[in-house]
Amino acid sequence: MEDSSSSSEQPPQSCDFDAGKLDLKLSVTLSGDRDAIDPVVRSVMKVVREMKCAEGHEDDIELALTEALANAVVHGAKSDPSKVIECDVACDEQRGMLIVVRDPGSGFDPAQIANPCHGENIYSNHGRGIYLINQLMDDVQFHKNGTEIHMRKK
Repeated sequence: MEDSSSSSEQPPQSCDFDAGKLDLKLSVTLSGDRDAIDPVVRSVMKVVREMKCAEGHEDDIELALTEALANAVVHGAKSDPSKVIECDVACDEQRGMLIVVRDPGSGFDPAQIANPCHGENIYSNHGRGIYLINQLMDDVQFHKNGTEIHMRKK
């Protein structure tokens, strides 16, 4: 699939981590079931806190991870427990923490997501996840037609 980034955006080099220098590397899969989100977030964040990988930013990372996984389950997997979502977490001292969430969906165009802070969107009961992720993380990129999100916290 094509990368959803436009040519004016910087390439995803900021998300390239040297595998040999990682303090933490964790790969998790979960079913496309909303009930699978919280246990995965709790287990990932337990490791993150123990490793002191993003000291002082754990709450931001936890909320961004929860939102990304919720989007992957609801929109990517269509809440189908037979579908699988992948989550990779990496950390090194130089670049901070990288979280990649991949879903089995057909993707979306991030530029088409309405800003939840404007107009009638303020009263909507959904549509804040990507906005929150962008506010909480230092670098957010969408790849593979929006089926993969890369989130980095320095």
